Amino acid sequence: MPDPDKLLTTVRRAAALSRATPGRRGRLGELVDAADVVVAGDLHGNMANFQRLLKFADLAAHPRRHLVLQELIHGAFRYTDGSDKSHQAVDVWAALKCQYPDRVHYLPGNHELSQWTNRAIGKGDLDLNASFLDGVRVAYGGKGDAIYAAYLDLFRALPVALRTANRVFFSHSLPSAAAMPGFDAAKLLDAAHLDADLKPGGLVYMMVWGRDVSAANAAEYLRRVDADWLVTGHVPCDTGFALPSERQLILDTLGSPAACALLPAEAPLTAAEFAASVRML
Repeated sequence: MPDPDKLLTTVRRAAALSRATPGRRGRLGELVDAADVVVAGDLHGNMANFQRLLKFADLAAHPRRHLVLQELIHGAFRYTDGSDKSHQAVDVWAALKCQYPDRVHYLPGNHELSQWTNRAIGKGDLDLNASFLDGVRVAYGGKGDAIYAAYLDLFRALPVALRTANRVFFSHSLPSAAAMPGFDAAKLLDAAHLDADLKPGGLVYMMVWGRDVSAANAAEYLRRVDADWLVTGHVPCDTGFALPSERQLILDTLGSPAACALLPAEAPLTAAEFAASVRML
């Protein structure tokens, strides 16, 4: 376990670096000087898959490669008292952000949103928000509450979506067809979240909670965000990934099999190249 004082500094620095990442405009990040990008689906604290992903991405050997992670928290991995260990994935991401500040990115999912807004989210009888906080306190003792507060600030600092020069758009999910008329992509350029953005019907909420992956809904979302290809997570996939339409790829990096994607970030993509970007971990 990292030293709590050093970790607190790392998480706070990672939040500041996230806000200052080159290409960041409001809540949207444009990937700058990216030759290609490795993107994962939901990790939910699976540190074994995280390590496989880092080995595959090999950022040190690829100086223009970017790495996009999403939904790191609320997993099945527990301390002996039953509390959640998934904060460990956030710790590793924060260290990576400090090591590669321009090339490592974290997209919040509905679980990060629920944690930082204290909106109840559960699995069975388990309160996931409470279990996450308990895990932080178990790991870091008297520094736990300060580190937890730094995590919440980090979640708020993260971009809601990312986009490449060749028009690939990354977000945890997409608004439902019913919510789409109220989705204003221009608001992604606003500097800060409004409270209304984080509640049902709000911009951020609809981008992390929607599950309508129909071709028509994905096409409308892409039209609104001015992109051609969409990579999301959020939807569990028995095979580690799914292509619900030729323009949307869903990645699931939680269990086994687990998938990521390796996508060019500059040259125009064809549908065949987009589909062929999937890699199994």
